[in-house]
Amino acid sequence: MSEEQNKPADATVEPTEATAETANTAAANGADAGSPEDRVAKLEAEVASLKDQLLRAMAETENTRRRAQRDREDASKFAVSSFAKELVSVADNLRRALEAVPAEGREKDEMLKSLAVGVEATERQLFAAFDRAGIKKLDPTGEPFDPNFHQVMFEIENTGKAAGTVIQVLQPGYTIHGRLLREAMVGVAKGGDAGGQHVDTKA
Repeated sequence: MSEEQNKPADATVEPTEATAETANTAAANGADAGSPEDRVAKLEAEVASLKDQLLRAMAETENTRRRAQRDREDASKFAVSSFAKELVSVADNLRRALEAVPAEGREKDEMLKSLAVGVEATERQLFAAFDRAGIKKLDPTGEPFDPNFHQVMFEIENTGKAAGTVIQVLQPGYTIHGRLLREAMVGVAKGGDAGGQHVDTKA
């Protein structure tokens, strides 16, 4: 009798290791795949997340670009601040020179008159250059005291003005593109005569 005829009729074949691994992989893939609706929902969520990340990155890039542009503009505007401070002192001296020349002196002395006219022309040219550079003169006479732009040197009583009103400007102030370059030195009305408001001269 042959060997095959000697096998029992109900004998089973044991699965091999490769067959078991293939079955396990197929089962795992089936579990991960899920329904088509689940896969679509998962992909839509991933797309939404990527879109949000892209929008945030674009916004941050635009903000960085704007900050860099603003920094460049500020550097260009205020790079001359130190030089401008020196020039406003020149403007002070020109004005002092003109104020030192009495009006009657101009009429009597032709040389003095010519000198004054020349200084006035120089002053006009200087202020035209200031204007082109964004430098503005502050003459706050009659305005309320502003600690951001004015420095109080003294207070004056019985002026008939509201407390804190600038009565006298000892030295004009200057700004460059709206930023303070030099404070105006002023005298203000003292409180008690028109409103009773006290001005802090240490501001």
